[in-house]
Amino acid sequence: MTKLDSKSRLRWACRRGMLELDVLFRPFVDEAYDDLSDEDKFIFQRLLTGEDPELFAWAMGHKKCGDPELAYMMDKIVSRVKV
Repeated sequence: MTKLDSKSRLRWACRRGMLELDVLFRPFVDEAYDDLSDEDKFIFQRLLTGEDPELFAWAMGHKKCGDPELAYMMDKIVSRVKV
């Protein structure tokens, strides 16, 4: 995987085919990404390589992610929008 070393490339990678995922990922990048550890940044970038239907199912709780690191990151992202 290529490291997304600039914010503009990262934002571009957050553009998904599903608006629901755009609404989750773009604000996360703009508001929380810079505060992540390097390890968590890598996990987030790895998460972005997933397929939209799978990411959507994880985000909505319809399916459990089998990768503990990706599940942790998705929980971190989703918890930001839950009030």
